Amino acid sequence: MSEPTARLALATCAELPNLDPDDLPLRAALADRGVATDVVVWDDPTVDWAAYPHVLIRSTWDYTDRPTQFSDWTRRVERTSTLLNPADVVTWNIDKTYLRDLEQRGIPIVPTIWLDPERNLDARAIHTRFPAFGDFVIKPTVSAGSRDTGRYDAGVTPSRSLAITHAKNLLAVGRRVMLQRYLTNVDTQGETALVYVDGEFSHSVRKGPLLEGPYRAGDQEGVLFREEVMAAREATPEEREVGDRVVAELARVFPDRAPLLYTRVDLIPDDEDAPVVLEVELAEPSLFFEHSPGAAERFAEAVARRL
Repeated sequence: MSEPTARLALATCAELPNLDPDDLPLRAALADRGVATDVVVWDDPTVDWAAYPHVLIRSTWDYTDRPTQFSDWTRRVERTSTLLNPADVVTWNIDKTYLRDLEQRGIPIVPTIWLDPERNLDARAIHTRFPAFGDFVIKPTVSAGSRDTGRYDAGVTPSRSLAITHAKNLLAVGRRVMLQRYLTNVDTQGETALVYVDGEFSHSVRKGPLLEGPYRAGDQEGVLFREEVMAAREATPEEREVGDRVVAELARVFPDRAPLLYTRVDLIPDDEDAPVVLEVELAEPSLFFEHSPGAAERFAEAVARRL
């Protein structure tokens, strides 16, 4: 790798050596503010991270295959540079068991049953945890872009059998599993992603539903994430209230880190149309700059203030 020419590194993955297209407006907005950037692959062994005073995590989307390596990388970078968001925040956010922490703090989440590999659950034990009716979702607690995720019908025996196999295969290789009831209102309303910058609400978008059927091995071979259908959306007051509560709780979880540079809160409607948290993204989320005029500029200003 050539010698660094910038004081800010934008970390990405080898599959996206020029960043995800969504981040290109950000790089331009930073340049307009006199902030030169280098796009750097996070697991490139030739990179001298100490050469960069600041490192901003962006499209490092292959980390889910190597979460321990990625977490170690964040801590290694932080020994010599300021990492945005910080390593302890990123490590906490890598595993979706963080949702348990937020639920215990009163944040409404999608109803979830947690299956731990240490319990050595057999097929019957897994089966008894499935809902009696309706659709449900099986996914690992470490994943991104709906990878290794499947949707199943509790009322159809072959579908339940596929779900058992899916869960058993994940548990067998030491991965924690989330079992969530599929909230069908998402099919018509989609998800709402709320983006916060420096603890303040910036913008929101609509994400179309992704899950249509069971997980099939090989369907996403070599694919970083499932393509999402995005559109601008104005968050409702109820959605803003939940998103604001999440940001406030994060400030209590990480009092020495608040406000975080970026937070994305993904919400879906429950059966009563009340918003519940599907995910909170603090590591490497898409921030959907192209769907909100001025969003890249607001984020660039926040980054520049931290340099």
